[in-house]
Amino acid sequence: MHPFVDLVRKAVELYVKEGRVVADTGELSGEMIEKAGVFVCLKKKGRLRGCIGTIEPATACAAQEAIRNAIASASEDPRFPPVAEHELDDLDYSVDVLCPPEKIKDLSDLDVKRYGVIVVKGGRKGLLLPDLEGVDTVEDQFRVAMAKAGIPPWEKDLDIYRFEVKRYL
Repeated sequence: MHPFVDLVRKAVELYVKEGRVVADTGELSGEMIEKAGVFVCLKKKGRLRGCIGTIEPATACAAQEAIRNAIASASEDPRFPPVAEHELDDLDYSVDVLCPPEKIKDLSDLDVKRYGVIVVKGGRKGLLLPDLEGVDTVEDQFRVAMAKAGIPPWEKDLDIYRFEVKRYL
């Protein structure tokens, strides 16, 4: 198990069981001490159970970002009730560390398996990670990101960004 995945598992378990936040991150590797946006997704028996993340880093390092977002995935994802203690043994974790986004001209610059997408219009922003089950085309990926942002499909003059991730399972 990658240290990122072990860290988020410990963070979720400690928070769900005791209401405490992991204070000691242990020995951190180079990638864990860098500042980066991080998404943490929880799955239960193969189905999404929570996913929260940050595009831009909000903490001192990716390890702290992962802890913060792991707890939020387990307790604050509005699509799901908070994770209960009896669910912990059924959870699988993934950690996506985001590379800096780059602005693109149009959808031809995307690859649904390689790049995530961020769509921005005014104050609305929608993000979809790359290589997600059930999202097989760039058009699907873009449509979902637009919907997440609450941007109508007919809207024009959008800012579109792509980004790569380092995914840890």
